[in-house]
Amino acid sequence: MPPLRAFGHSSFLASAMCRLLLLVVLSLSVPLQGGAFQKPPSQVQVARQFLLAVLAGNYSAAYGFLAPEISAAVPLARFQAAAEPLYRQGQQRQRTIDLYKLGYRISDNATTRSFVAFMFRSDTLAARPQVQLDVTFRDSTARQILSFGLVPAPQAAK
Repeated sequence: MPPLRAFGHSSFLASAMCRLLLLVVLSLSVPLQGGAFQKPPSQVQVARQFLLAVLAGNYSAAYGFLAPEISAAVPLARFQAAAEPLYRQGQQRQRTIDLYKLGYRISDNATTRSFVAFMFRSDTLAARPQVQLDVTFRDSTARQILSFGLVPAPQAAK
C-alpha cells in the first residue's frame, strides 16, 4: 500500500495532523474543573452547607446563602438573632445533622415552596426528631434560601 499523502504532504505530517485533531476533540470533551460544565449543588447540599454554617456560628457565611431579596430586607444582625436558636440547639445536641425529609408545601393561597428538613443525629434512634431544622426555597430549581427555622416535633396524643 502506498504511503498516505494529504495535499502533497508526507504521511508524517498527515499523522501529526490526525493526532492534533484527536487531542483537540478530546480536550473539548473533558469538563473543565470549576467551569461551565460543573453541576450546581442540589437544594439538599445548599441547605446542609447553610445549616452547618449556622450551627458552627459562622453567620456571615450562612447569610451568603440567602436569596437576594431576603438579605436586602434583613440585615446581618437581625439574621444572626433569627439564627441563634438553631445555633443553641446545635450546642445542646451536637452539630451533626442528617437529612430527615424533603418535599413541597402548599400554602393557603396555593403557593408551592420546596423545603428540606434535617434532624440532629442524636435524634436518629427516636421515633421522630424532637426538632427539625427546616430550610425553604422558592421552587425546585432555586438554590437560594427564602426561610429557615426550627420546627418542633408534634406532641404525642394523650
